[in-house]
Amino acid sequence: MSRSADAVPIGVLGTGAYLPPGVRGNEEVATASGVSAQWIVERTGVRRRHVAEPGVAASDLAAEAVRRALADAGLAAADLDLIVLATSGPDELGPSTACRVQAAIGARRAVAFDVTAACSGWLFGARVARDYLSSDTAGARYAAVVGCEVYSRFIDPADRATAVLFGDGAAAAVLGPVPAGRGFAPIVLGSDGTHAGDVLVPAGGSRRPASAQTLADGGHKIHMDGKAVRDFILEIFPKAAHAALDREGLKPEDIDAVITHQPNPLLLRRVCEQAGFPPERLVVIGDEAGNIGAGSLPYALAEAASTDRLRPGSRALLVAFGAGLTWGSTVLTWGTR
Repeated sequence: MSRSADAVPIGVLGTGAYLPPGVRGNEEVATASGVSAQWIVERTGVRRRHVAEPGVAASDLAAEAVRRALADAGLAAADLDLIVLATSGPDELGPSTACRVQAAIGARRAVAFDVTAACSGWLFGARVARDYLSSDTAGARYAAVVGCEVYSRFIDPADRATAVLFGDGAAAAVLGPVPAGRGFAPIVLGSDGTHAGDVLVPAGGSRRPASAQTLADGGHKIHMDGKAVRDFILEIFPKAAHAALDREGLKPEDIDAVITHQPNPLLLRRVCEQAGFPPERLVVIGDEAGNIGAGSLPYALAEAASTDRLRPGSRALLVAFGAGLTWGSTVLTWGTR
């Protein structure tokens, strides 16, 4: 094992997920995007996605997910020392959406900030939280790491490359000390900014501030090169997955659950099988939730935990990948005792 002998082991104490009640099925999406409902299922595996009500922001979804994770961990908001929030669609450009969550749940002691790493964001946040808790000399013990998206505000309904995939939702995990042999192995991350244009919202920032022109030309909607993204996933998933296993001296059959970002259920099943993992070990939530960005991986983690696919001592392989381009991987050994 490659873990530092003097570091405090940090693992997951509780998980929580929240999808807004509104549902957008394939028939509705198909009509607007010029395809059939069957076309969507056959090419993506997505059957429905959830949609936040008007006036509901990313922080509202995130706060509910954190509340559920805290309840699962048996902790109160006042116990949190840190809140790290990952999203591509913050409530506003400033302040951080994590501060909105801190206020909403009453976590007065917590340091709160955002990370921006697109669909890899939750794992980037987990790396920050793990290192913060394992080395903080002030005695910080508990962190909430939450991924949330309200993609419905940034989708062109006529663009079948994005409209059929993306949904709204949030998921969180509470991190804290666990016994030796449990918790996160080293979380290794990567980025390649030369492909930042493969998936982006081109307007609304300092390069192209909001204007009548950016609204007219769709600059505030998600633009995605589907082929480039697919090729990236096919390349990076096996590399990141096997790198995590190699670091821990493990083989695919040693993994009890494969927990990943959920860009497209059909593509996900394909890359998992090609990488040599038993298909029944893969946790898939994208068919019922769509791609919820930074919320996808923690939502799959929460699903695995709530359905007893993770038991004390179980090993989960976590792999993230997203715009930026960004990626990361680790092995999480489940259990708090």
